[in-house]
Amino acid sequence: MGDKSVVVIGSGFAGLSVASFLAKDGWKVTVLEKNDSPGGRARQLKEQGFTFDMGPSFYWMPDVFERYFNQFGKKVSDYYSLKRLDPSYRIYWEEGFTDLPADYAALKNLFESIEAGSGTKLDKYLEGAAYKYEVGVNKLVYKPGLSLVEFMDWETVSGVFKLQVFSSIKKHIAKYFDHPKLRQIMEFPVLFLGALPEDTPALYSLMNYADIKGGTWYPEGGMYGVVNGMYQLALELGVTFKFNEIVTSLEIDQSIIKKVITDKEVYTPAAVVSGADYHFTEQNLLPEAYRSYSKAYWDKKVMAPSCLLYYVGLNKKLKQAVHHSLFFDVPFEQHGNEIYKDPKWPADPLFYVSINSSTDTNVAPAGHENIVFLIPIASGLTGDSEQIRDQYFEMIVRRMEKHFGEPIADAIVYKKSYSVTDFVSDYNSFKGNAYGLANTLRQTAIFRPSCQSKKVKNLFYTGQLTVPGPGVPPSLISGEVVAKQVIKVIK
Repeated sequence: MGDKSVVVIGSGFAGLSVASFLAKDGWKVTVLEKNDSPGGRARQLKEQGFTFDMGPSFYWMPDVFERYFNQFGKKVSDYYSLKRLDPSYRIYWEEGFTDLPADYAALKNLFESIEAGSGTKLDKYLEGAAYKYEVGVNKLVYKPGLSLVEFMDWETVSGVFKLQVFSSIKKHIAKYFDHPKLRQIMEFPVLFLGALPEDTPALYSLMNYADIKGGTWYPEGGMYGVVNGMYQLALELGVTFKFNEIVTSLEIDQSIIKKVITDKEVYTPAAVVSGADYHFTEQNLLPEAYRSYSKAYWDKKVMAPSCLLYYVGLNKKLKQAVHHSLFFDVPFEQHGNEIYKDPKWPADPLFYVSINSSTDTNVAPAGHENIVFLIPIASGLTGDSEQIRDQYFEMIVRRMEKHFGEPIADAIVYKKSYSVTDFVSDYNSFKGNAYGLANTLRQTAIFRPSCQSKKVKNLFYTGQLTVPGPGVPPSLISGEVVAKQVIKVIK
């Protein structure tokens, strides 16, 4: 092989992953990042003594992170420490709350107390979910999704019915559990995959396995501790990072990128991997003749949600703070439709609250609380304004005060909101999405935008708009899958 130089655009989880795998293979890797620090959507916000994770906050599938670092002869513990959370999270209903215990026997007892016989049913449900996790996470997602042939090994074919790719998770859960609360608890993890449970393949019960058996963890320093660990590893492997540098165009000759042009420099790599927004890379950086997908193709895609986020600092400690809380105190159906079926600003949204300071004393000044609020909303909404953000903030804080039984609004000393327009300006995010492309049946594996350009021989893609899909563990895997593809193709 001649020139083994590669430019990676974007330093989110997938960008950091692909950069490290290519560096390990002997490539000279340069990562170009438009923002001032690594992490992409998982950046960190530091203000007035508070430290916030701006993006992902759930650490699930610890085995995927361990496997990642192991491939470089390292361990997770070389970079950050982990603490298992108990309860895993709390769910607020209209009339009180339920804590989901980390201990499996305790969780089964909880299920039993809600619906007789459901503890045994949970065992059976998780047996199937364990199989899907084993095959789905260890086999399916490590494939580049370029053709059906990849999925033709006997285990996958013979197991296709056990994998339940063609039935919905909503129906699957309903076969095991009758009580609406149990159904909501089991449906919760797939909401983050960005589709309604009735449109998400039952394959994704593997998420319940990840949640219940794998556990919910907290990396010291927050999710940014993971970003920082991956960034340090990349530096150790010799990767070069250029921050505050914006890629403005890709110059192509005979279907090969010859130059990557930024607002500061010109690069001439043998290959380019875009970990930036796929749609933006195609529609804004490539000349039209070299785009694999049309505008119409993108407009038909089902996007995972965007979100309305608030980073909030309080000058007091809350009496009943737990790390993760889900507010399911209003009916889900209406909000679900307002995200997916009839996109509009929600009338009465469910929301999620993360209070890192309940676990980590370093993320807020002493006696203070660090809170992130998240409302899932439809991607592509217009009318994102300060006024609408304030209106929703008041609505959810009132609900939280009611459940917590103490005032919160009068203790706020810091607040920053973040939503659709910020996702677009900071990450060039298509339709301002937060989680990428929904994992519906028609958008799984080979039905996702390809990790290799169909028209440019040395252009590849990684991240949540390509294989395997949204979420942090899939992004780490995406980097690995794409690195292998680059190594295979660029001779």
